[in-house]
Amino acid sequence: MSAFSTDPIIAIATAPGRGGIGVIRVSGPDLKAWADALCSLTLRPRHAHYLPFRDRHGETLDEGLALFFPGPHSYTGEDVLELQGHGGPAVLRRVLEDCLTRGAGIGLRLAEPGEFTRRAFLNDRLDLAQAEAVADLIEASSTAAARSAMASLSGAFSAEIDALSERVVQLRMLVEATLDFPEEEIDFLEKYQAAARLEAVTAALDRVLRTARQGLVLREGLHVVLAGQPNVGKSSLLNALAGEDVAIVTPIAGTTRDRVVQQIHIDGIPLHIVDTAGLRETEDTVERIGIERSWAEIARAQVILHLQDARHPDDPLDAEIVRRLPAGVPVLRVWNKADLLGRGTVSADHCAPGESGRHAGGEGAGHGLSGAADDAPLLISAHTGAGLDALRARLLAIAGWTPGTESPWLARERHVRALEAARGHLRAAAGHAAHSDQVLDLFAEELRLAHEALCGITGEFTSDDLLGEIFSRFCIGK
Repeated sequence: MSAFSTDPIIAIATAPGRGGIGVIRVSGPDLKAWADALCSLTLRPRHAHYLPFRDRHGETLDEGLALFFPGPHSYTGEDVLELQGHGGPAVLRRVLEDCLTRGAGIGLRLAEPGEFTRRAFLNDRLDLAQAEAVADLIEASSTAAARSAMASLSGAFSAEIDALSERVVQLRMLVEATLDFPEEEIDFLEKYQAAARLEAVTAALDRVLRTARQGLVLREGLHVVLAGQPNVGKSSLLNALAGEDVAIVTPIAGTTRDRVVQQIHIDGIPLHIVDTAGLRETEDTVERIGIERSWAEIARAQVILHLQDARHPDDPLDAEIVRRLPAGVPVLRVWNKADLLGRGTVSADHCAPGESGRHAGGEGAGHGLSGAADDAPLLISAHTGAGLDALRARLLAIAGWTPGTESPWLARERHVRALEAARGHLRAAAGHAAHSDQVLDLFAEELRLAHEALCGITGEFTSDDLLGEIFSRFCIGK
């Protein structure tokens, strides 16, 4: 995105394609006189005027509503004109081209992606977290995600960050005031209970970070890869989880030659399920390419679902597959084809005996993957559906998600990383506080860095490069 300018901008704000209504949005400083001339009418602020949209020669291009929002009380903080007409692409394009022609004198140009929202941010109508929530609301893939995005847009997430920042600032004020009086440094930590206050701020930040990780999972979902030998039921399981036949299933081993991706939702959480080619040694050139792609997909997985045939629990090839799985990624072992064991109905919590599944500890690339789910293999039947509820619950557990709850706001990867950075600086400050012989300015510096990391979330300290990256991902017209 180019450097910020105050040139008037225009764009079609509705999605491409045909629709009942199409909206053209214009934003810029001091647009009132131009907007009145364009509409051949004195526009009343925030009043819908029904009128024909005529070109400079007087030909009627369309008819609809014109609404004028004077700045700063508008979406962008500038004067905004919206023309709401019919949603045909040709009609909208004609109106847009006429506006550009008639706006040449005031420097009207086409808006870049996200430029309306970027202006709202730069004109203090939204902070950066709220601006990002606009795109998240548009892209929300579930009701839960849309509700949480709306909470972020309304400022719930920003309020949490501002409260944390304020507590850090108060502590910084005490520390930096003390730095002006070196003789008081020794008594500062005890006199103002700095260590206890720092511990309280850190605990509050940890609570926000846990919620942010939930919001990140709700926004981005999990990348789950189905891995295993040929003909263990990976495609059947994908179909069962998706509730439709999205992958070809045959008794012939090696049917799947390339990946099949399907998004499903469990308790509002989007899961991107990837079916892969069966892993085995083969001389078939095409199948071998598919297997190479399977391993590449496994390397990118956030969760690996290792599927095995329950009738052959000790197959040495499965042991070889386990050995090759990447370290640091949660692995859920699932034994399929329980219906062929002749044991009757399998309860949701029934697990086959055997070697425990391998889970990596830690938090998983900022997504808060707990890796703390029960390690026992799950026994299921993709054919009958037995055990699938337990499988869904296990996937949510690995994600660190509690069924029936939802994040009050969405979060992004950069938000989680900023919170983790702030927490790291607060812990470093606590380390300085634990040693009375440490220089107090080191304590103050860690607090400053923690404050800067928090302010980066809402955009108080944000580089132009980051702004360009964020807003370039928005749709044009927003």
